[in-house]
Amino acid sequence: MPTKKATTAKASAPASSNETWKWVYVIGVLVASLATAFQFKAADPYLGWILMVVGVLVGIFYFDSGDLMNFGIRYLTLFAAKAGLDAVPAVGPFITGFFTGFFNFLGPVVLAMVVMFFLKKYFGVTR
Repeated sequence: MPTKKATTAKASAPASSNETWKWVYVIGVLVASLATAFQFKAADPYLGWILMVVGVLVGIFYFDSGDLMNFGIRYLTLFAAKAGLDAVPAVGPFITGFFTGFFNFLGPVVLAMVVMFFLKKYFGVTR
């Protein structure tokens, strides 16, 4: 009969940098998606700039540029899918706005991933 391995209680360590960037990404997606879905215009130029800077930073520090091909395919699939969501009665514009905001937030993320991919591949730059 196999013996049980003793489980040790993990000490609560502070959140790693990767964990922090994950939450920055999630919050950025939610803010961009909901602001576009509800057509929030109060902080119109500033919110867009802030989300663009956050998207670039998330693309540099959170995502792996080696996964650029798969991420790009997901980005283009979202582009194709967001246009067809208007066909849903009653909630179509809301759903389309939500996915349009998500798509718009991912634009700077993809751009930063492309730049990091080329910097790593051709210049040997590491984060």
